[in-house]
Amino acid sequence: MLIVFVGPPGSGKGTQCELLAQHIGVVHLSTGELFRQQIQQATKLGQLAALFIDDGNLVPDHIVVELVRQSLGDVQYQTGCLLDGFPRSVAQAQALDAMVHEHGKQIAMVLALAVPQDILVDRLLQRQRKDDTLDTIQQRLDVYQQETQPVLDHYQKQELVVTIDGNGTVEDVFQRVKQAADLKRT
Repeated sequence: MLIVFVGPPGSGKGTQCELLAQHIGVVHLSTGELFRQQIQQATKLGQLAALFIDDGNLVPDHIVVELVRQSLGDVQYQTGCLLDGFPRSVAQAQALDAMVHEHGKQIAMVLALAVPQDILVDRLLQRQRKDDTLDTIQQRLDVYQQETQPVLDHYQKQELVVTIDGNGTVEDVFQRVKQAADLKRT
C-alpha cells in the first residue's frame, strides 16, 4: 500500500505517518528526515539541501526525486510505504507517478491534512527548531501554497485525494486518518 501524505508545514504529517505506518505495517518515508540525516552527516547532498531548507525554500525537484528514487529501491519499501514530504510539486508528482508505474504499483490514496494557518504558525513556533523563525515559517507556508497545492489538484484529477481535518489532538486526527486508510484497504 502506497499512501502519499500532503499538508502544510506543521500539519502533523510526520506524526500521523508514524502512527499510520505502525497501524498498517508499512514503512514511513520522510524526505524531510532523509534530508536532515544528509545534513547531519554533512554529505554533499545534505550541504546542498541545507542551502535551500535554511532559507525556507524547497529543495529542487531533481534532487528530491533522486533521493526518493534511491530510497524506494530499498527492500524495506517493497511492500509499500507512507510518503511524507513528497511529492511537493507537480513535477515531483509526475516523477512519482512514473516511478510507481515503472514498478507495477499504484498510489492507494493521497491524504491531505487541512489545518488553519494561524494554528500552523503556533505549532511551528512551539517546535523551537533552529530554522523555525516567524519569517521562515511564513516563507514555507507561502511556498506550500504556490508549489504544493497544485499537487492536490494533480491527484484530485485521479480521484485519489482524501482531505482530513488536521485540527485537534494527535489521537483525534489519527482516528480520522486511520478511518480513511482502513476504508481504502477494505
